[in-house]
Amino acid sequence: MDLTEKPISQEYIFKGRIVKLRVDDALLPNGETAKREVIEHPGGVCIAPLTEDGELIFVEQYRYPYSEVVLELPAGKLEYGEDPFEAGKRELSEETGAEATDYISLGKLYPTPGYCGEIIHLYRAKHLTFKEQHPDADEFLRVRRIPLEEAFQMVMRNEIPDSKTQVAIMKVYFMEKGAEK
Repeated sequence: MDLTEKPISQEYIFKGRIVKLRVDDALLPNGETAKREVIEHPGGVCIAPLTEDGELIFVEQYRYPYSEVVLELPAGKLEYGEDPFEAGKRELSEETGAEATDYISLGKLYPTPGYCGEIIHLYRAKHLTFKEQHPDADEFLRVRRIPLEEAFQMVMRNEIPDSKTQVAIMKVYFMEKGAEK
C-alpha cells in the first residue's frame, strides 16, 4: 500500500522570522482528505565537540519556551539554503570559541516529524583548538566541559532533555566506546 499523502492546497497562516505555519488539505492513501498543520523551519545543526581528554563541550542557555536554562551541545539554526557543515563550524566557534580539524557526520534528526519540517544535522568534532567565544548579540551562554561517560550517564538519568544533544551524545559514546574494543 502506498502511504504517501499528496497536498491539494496550502494556506499560510503565519510567516515569521524563523518559522512559517501553513494549513494544508491533503489527499490520503484511501482517497479521503485531511487537514495537515505544518511548521516550515530552515533546519539546524548540532556539533558534539570532543576534547583530547574525552570531554564534550556543552553550552548552558536560557530557553524561553521552557522558562529554564538548558544544557545543550553547541547548535544553531540554518539560514534557508545554508550548508549545514559550514554552519556547524560557525556555531562551534561562536558559542564555544573552539575550532576543529576532524569532523564526521552523525546523520540527521527529525525532532518533531508530526507537524514540523525541521531537520537537524549532527556532527562530531575532534582535534580542537580554542580561541574566544563570540556569540550572537542576543545569545547568552555558559560553556561547560563534561566527560563523555558522565554525559552518557546524564542522558540515561534523564538529566539532559534536549533531543539533539541526547542523540549526539549517544552516537559519540558508542563510536568512542566501540573504538576502544
